[in-house]
Order: sequence, then structure tokens, then C-alpha cells
Amino acid sequence: MSVVDLDLPSIPSSYSRLAARELGLLARDVSDVLAGTQLSVEQFLQENTLLTPNQQLQILKNCLRIAKDNTFGLRLGQRLTSPTHGALGFLVNSSPDLLTALKAFQAYLPTRMNLARLDLVIEGEWLQLSCNYAMELEEDLLRLLSEIFTVIFFDTAEFIVGRPLREASIDFMHQKPAYAARYEEHIPATIGFGADAYVLRVPLEVCKIQNASANHESYMMALRHCEAMRAQLNPNKSSSKYQVQKMMLSHPPGVLSEEETAAALFICKRTLARRLKQEGTSFRQVRDEIMSQQAVGYLLDSTLSVEAIAELLNYHDSANFRRAFKRWFNLTPDQYRRQHSAPESSVLS
Repeated sequence: MSVVDLDLPSIPSSYSRLAARELGLLARDVSDVLAGTQLSVEQFLQENTLLTPNQQLQILKNCLRIAKDNTFGLRLGQRLTSPTHGALGFLVNSSPDLLTALKAFQAYLPTRMNLARLDLVIEGEWLQLSCNYAMELEEDLLRLLSEIFTVIFFDTAEFIVGRPLREASIDFMHQKPAYAARYEEHIPATIGFGADAYVLRVPLEVCKIQNASANHESYMMALRHCEAMRAQLNPNKSSSKYQVQKMMLSHPPGVLSEEETAAALFICKRTLARRLKQEGTSFRQVRDEIMSQQAVGYLLDSTLSVEAIAELLNYHDSANFRRAFKRWFNLTPDQYRRQHSAPESSVLS
């Protein structure tokens, strides 16, 4: 997989806050989870804080140390429901079938958790999934992350297929734990341990069962948003522009202020403005780029009204949205929609 900067803030801290909740910790106890991360409790509790991969792994190590129950990974996986994955979760749940949903996970997982990569291979009548990590992990961490991912997969699959995926089989790399009997409560599949690679196998015909909750309009909107995230995050990852984009795309549209962004980067607003200026941009320009792309996505890939799109983009007054759109494109939203048509092809084909 591509090289991951282990010291670049890129992972939403919301996952780790959910881990702290699963441990039953109160705000005053969170400092134990943050040992060795150089994060303050105040920073950790802020919605806009992003973690470096190293900080994320350290927090998971701390959680394993604090947990009173070895099944912590299974329980945390169950807590990480689709809404916790932002636009990616919305995209997966609105996918037409499990195969398309897994392709979405494969394509856009780096926008949420760049430590991991999902590989899909079709062999005969089976779909094989493997999960690889950006660095070699200690067995306890490997076990924890594998449990989390597996529970997320089976919960997602059950939502899409409409029943537990009992036909599946999975081989874990870690050795059989003492609490292996508890796996059956969360993983309805044939389970093996001590394998050379993590491999999950699903009958291909099951992967093509139609999702009763599929919604093409919702799928296309979420797809556009996820693709914008991936496209925006491809440039120089050490740049301030990249870090600002990452934060904006990890939050609801338009809600993140320049002050909050600077604080999350541990710098002042003036320093952030100076760094962005050196890169030929500004906070407002970065925000306008993202907001304008999202606005176009909603206009072309849905039949939503301009008022509904304004609300989705967190404009409290549709007139303000119309003025902003006119500034971006020198056209009104209605004019833009009439003059352009959205392609029906999917980037996941």
C-alpha cells in the first residue's frame, strides 16, 4: 500500500472518543486513554481534532490496557455503526448490493482510516477480502483491529442482505484467544485462527443480493462527496491546504471555522493564514472549493430543490446559498442545473 505519514493528523478523533465511551470513561478519566499521545483532554474532546496514525495506535494500545474485558474489540466494532463513518457509511448503506458497498469501502477507506487497506479478489464463485496495514502491528493490536473490522463488516452485510451472513468464512492471523467462544455472538461465520493472512470469503451470489434499503439518489450524492474527499486528499499531504481539506471533509459542510481549524493544528489563526498564503490559497478559498464541488454534486446527481441543497450545505437561508453559488460559477443554481447534466457512470465500476 502507499506510504503513510505516521505523524500527519488525518484520522477523525470521533472513533477514539467512541472507544472511550465503550470503556465507560467519563471526561475526567480520558487522560488515561491519551497517555503517550501528547494530546490534552480538551483537544481530544473537540469534534474537529484529527489524530496521527501513531496517536491512533497509541490510543488503541491504551484502551486495551484499560479494558476490563478482553472482548473490547468485538464490542467496539459493534459500536462503530455506519453513521460513525460519515459520508462513507451513508454511501455503503445506500449501495445497490454488498459487492458495490465493499468496493466503496475499498475505494474510500483511506479518507477515514489511512492505516488500513482493503483488497477484493473474485475467485470462482467466491469474493475474498483481505485487510492490510501500513506497518507491522503487535499481535494484540492486530487482533483488536481485525475484530473491529470484522464486526463492522458483518453488521454492514446483514443490513444490506437482510439476514446474518452465515455462508461466509474468515481466517484471522492472530492465535485463538481464550474468549473465542464470544466470537459467535458477533460473527455468524466459520472462523479460523493463526492463518498467514487475514481473509474473509463470501459467496459471490450473496454479494449481488439487492439491498432493500438502496436509494440511487442518496447513493450518488454520497458517492460524489466521497470522491471529492479522495480527490482533494491526493495532493501533497504535508501541506497546510491538505490538512485543512481533511478537517473540512471530516465535518458537516461549512461548519468548521478558521479558529477551530488552527486550534486543531496546534497553531494560531494568523499562522494558519500565513502558511496557506505561502501555498497560494486561503481558508476561504479552500472552503469555497469544497462547498462548490458539493453543491454541484447535489445539483447534478439529485432532483433535490435548491432550498434542500442549501440546507444540506448548512446555509440557514437559501438566498445566501444562491449568492454564494453565483459568486462561484457566475450562474444561479437553476441555470447551472439546466446547462449541465450529470453522467450516470460510477467511479466504482
